[in-house]
Amino acid sequence: MPTSNSVVQEYSKRKVAYYYDSNVGNYYYGQGHVMKPHRIRMTHHLLLNYGIYRNLEVYRPFPATFEEMTRFHSPEYMEFLKTATPDNLKQFNKQMLKFNVGEDCPVFDGLFEFCQLSSGGSIAAAVKLNKQKADIAINWMGGLHHAKKAEASGFCYSNDIVLGILELLKYHKRVLYVDIDVHHGDGVEEAFYTTDRVMTCSFHKYGDFFPGTGDLKDVGAGKGRYYSVNVPLRDGVTDESYQSIFVPVMEKVMESFQPCAVVLQCGADSLIA
Repeated sequence: MPTSNSVVQEYSKRKVAYYYDSNVGNYYYGQGHVMKPHRIRMTHHLLLNYGIYRNLEVYRPFPATFEEMTRFHSPEYMEFLKTATPDNLKQFNKQMLKFNVGEDCPVFDGLFEFCQLSSGGSIAAAVKLNKQKADIAINWMGGLHHAKKAEASGFCYSNDIVLGILELLKYHKRVLYVDIDVHHGDGVEEAFYTTDRVMTCSFHKYGDFFPGTGDLKDVGAGKGRYYSVNVPLRDGVTDESYQSIFVPVMEKVMESFQPCAVVLQCGADSLIA
């Protein structure tokens, strides 16, 4: 049985790349909105003050280009995010309805640039892993798992996770996506619902709770049948009960799918839900 010290030493040998852009904390969804990019800056300051950054290779990623983002998203949707501003919204009434932009997903100053930073970090992280220049790559500016091909959802506009996985698929035959956010990872699951090269596995709160998807019976379709794994949970889950579900499910997933790369979305809202 390895000791805690030996485990820490083993992990310390791994090369960890960390992607961060200091501008990300400047974006503001609007007064009263619960999504606050400033929290990403606060997390970065914790890394600095605790000295954790010394164990990381810190990079500032290039913002994702329009072309990179349209590897998944529709050009029309990206063009809307690029051109819509709080000042010209009246001329985009139809598009706002079509792309589900409004109250939950407002148009704010610098929206497209925010999407570029978030997506750029995940794409850069995937490239770093593809080149075998890191064992682990982190992008806390990302994790926006609700965004669809041509639709904003749940405070998410561009799906950096899907873009990162598409990059990983250039070099890796099978990619596993694990989502421990309290909300179902619907955007990522939908993107890969019909392929057997990506397995999506989501542990989430279910039942009269956003986004309302992620039923146990949702297992994928076509070639992707049984490559979507959903673990819907009710209120009252403790650390012990969560672990008693998570460990055996993930052991079986790893054994049966044998992924070449793993993408993990660590939504911290599950820690207090």
